[in-house]
Amino acid sequence: MNLEARHVSYAYVPGQRVLRDTSLSVGPGDAVFVLGANGSGKTTLLDCLIGLRRPQEGIVLLDGDDLQRIPPRERARRIGLVPQIHEPVFAYTVGEIVLMGRAPHLGLFARPGKRDQDAVHRALEAVELRSLRDRPYTETSGGERQRALIARGLAQGAACLLMDEPAAHLDPHHQADVFAAVSRLSSEGFSFVIASHQPNHALLYANRVVFLIDGETKVQGPPETVVTPETLRLAYGMAFEIVRGAHGTRAVIPK
Repeated sequence: MNLEARHVSYAYVPGQRVLRDTSLSVGPGDAVFVLGANGSGKTTLLDCLIGLRRPQEGIVLLDGDDLQRIPPRERARRIGLVPQIHEPVFAYTVGEIVLMGRAPHLGLFARPGKRDQDAVHRALEAVELRSLRDRPYTETSGGERQRALIARGLAQGAACLLMDEPAAHLDPHHQADVFAAVSRLSSEGFSFVIASHQPNHALLYANRVVFLIDGETKVQGPPETVVTPETLRLAYGMAFEIVRGAHGTRAVIPK
């Protein structure tokens, strides 16, 4: 599965573009982190990549086809979105939340069958949540909810998942759980585009980093070459330094 944005621009108000000439590509097994300050266009970019918003300039391609020309049901079978915050109205079980991902594969009045239940089982296994299948989703931790939403995307059949601030509101332990699942799945060929405020997560888990600066993808590449004090200053308007741990791990800290 290949997803590509070519020279995408988008404006909510005419003449005030949130995205300007933005380009990126995602291939099988990629974990692409999109870094940038508040208001830099990260969520808008995800909306364009999944087809919720139509770029006013440029194009988004899915396996070489114009994303906007692909029927919504077909798009949903190939790309999934993991939102930052998800609060269900009813106390669905974790299994039921994941089963909702099968909607693009069902007819208007069809009921889920064995194939759908098998997809849920495989998705829960992939994120190590099988034991929580019958637990109310409202009684799970933040990290477990995020992994359940990843499982929903997998059950949906999506080869590429877009994630909007998946570590928001999570403690370090649950952040590690979520990104461990991302790392396992990307090693199996699934692709991820992750909007984030955390350069350190990008250093640990990304194979490519895209910096959105004033709505433009001015800097992108491997984390070890593009996550630098200079780029971080451009993106966030403050000074940073990068320190190295005893085992060579790099970390970003304010200077």
